[in-house]
Amino acid sequence: MARRAPNAAVSAEVKTAVGFTHRTTPAARLAHRMISSGDLGEIYHVPPAQLQRTLDELVALLDMQSLLTKPVRNLSLGERMKCELVAGLLHQPLVLLLDEPTVGVDPQSRNAIFEAVEALNRAGMTVIYTTHYMEEAQELSDHIAIMDHGCIIASGTHDELVRIVGELDRINLTLSAASEQLLELWRETKGVHQVNPVTETEDEIIDGHFTLLVSDSNLVLPHLFEAANQFEARITSVDIQEPNLEAVFLHLTGNAFRY
Repeated sequence: MARRAPNAAVSAEVKTAVGFTHRTTPAARLAHRMISSGDLGEIYHVPPAQLQRTLDELVALLDMQSLLTKPVRNLSLGERMKCELVAGLLHQPLVLLLDEPTVGVDPQSRNAIFEAVEALNRAGMTVIYTTHYMEEAQELSDHIAIMDHGCIIASGTHDELVRIVGELDRINLTLSAASEQLLELWRETKGVHQVNPVTETEDEIIDGHFTLLVSDSNLVLPHLFEAANQFEARITSVDIQEPNLEAVFLHLTGNAFRY
């Protein structure tokens, strides 16, 4: 079957509607050069005066005036990310694609990127933002999709996703010695909804590590300690997580370590 040639008009329209970042050193170097030279204006057919106005606005928004004349080799990771962000926005796209823009960047640059994303979204731009940091998704997103092995397994607002695990607290704890009788007693305890062993891989259980979903950790924990004492077992560590996106992610994808 003959390959259909892309529609040039549609391709140009899509190109001008979408902005994105690459997160690579060559991309940052190219972005820095194109910002300084004005080449991006020619690529996206943006008049020089409009390009300069947009550049001035973005430079002020990201507080990066000093970076325009700074050699790329001297830029930090956060500063390079700012340059890529500006390059992706100079043509004022309708949609911006950001792939983990804050990984490895300094706190000041991270805050600047956050503020820029929020300002752009308030101005009407759609931002598709990928991240492994649940607090970023919670803070920045109106709609969140959770992916596992390349597939979307859940999506919705923050509140809709949290309701997947219900209004339950998650208790991660470690036992010095576990027995099936103790685990069964925990499962029968009022307020306990689930008691599950923690797994390192899909088939390998980590000895002594358990995750419990409970209605109220403050009320349930004393009963867990009392039950452990009955079987001469010690709870050696406790970590409590109230319902949040991380709890949802772990509930949907499991505890196994990902290689």
